[in-house]
Amino acid sequence: MRNFFYLLILFTAFAGCKKGQTARGPKLDACGLLTKEEIGAVQGTAIMESKSSEHSEAGLRVSQCYFGATEASKSVSLSVTQADTDQSIKRTPKDYWQDTFGHRPAKKESDGGKEEEERERAAPTKIEGVGDDAYWEGNRVGGALYAIKGDTFIRISLGGSDDEKTRIDKSKTLAKKTLDRF
Repeated sequence: MRNFFYLLILFTAFAGCKKGQTARGPKLDACGLLTKEEIGAVQGTAIMESKSSEHSEAGLRVSQCYFGATEASKSVSLSVTQADTDQSIKRTPKDYWQDTFGHRPAKKESDGGKEEEERERAAPTKIEGVGDDAYWEGNRVGGALYAIKGDTFIRISLGGSDDEKTRIDKSKTLAKKTLDRF
């Protein structure tokens, strides 16, 4: 009977220690969260390749994917940030999110009115309806949508010559698809 309890204790101890998992769930691969077809439909061009990379720093694990389009200017980049349980520093994605967006004033999402001539922003734009919280940081030549859901956040940026409102709308579409797969 004592051996049974030892086995039960060992099984319980190792049950949560599966390779490829963070403290809060499986490690996410950015290239596996969107399909080339989904991105191509949003960007209006074929996506020919995807290139993944990963790095860890300061307790955070970042999986990145570059989706290369036939028209290079319409390529898309997706980053997924999670806690890295392999590092001794235990900073969470929520900590980083709070440090990045929690103390800065945010602008409300534009309704598509006349754009400012100079779009360099000190404050991100609050985006409604994406994840638990979302912001757009952009200027007249580009930008990125940041969205958090639970203990994971994403950054999605896409190329193209669209105006900022269209870039935000396209980014929101891809972000929602991504977050739904967590």
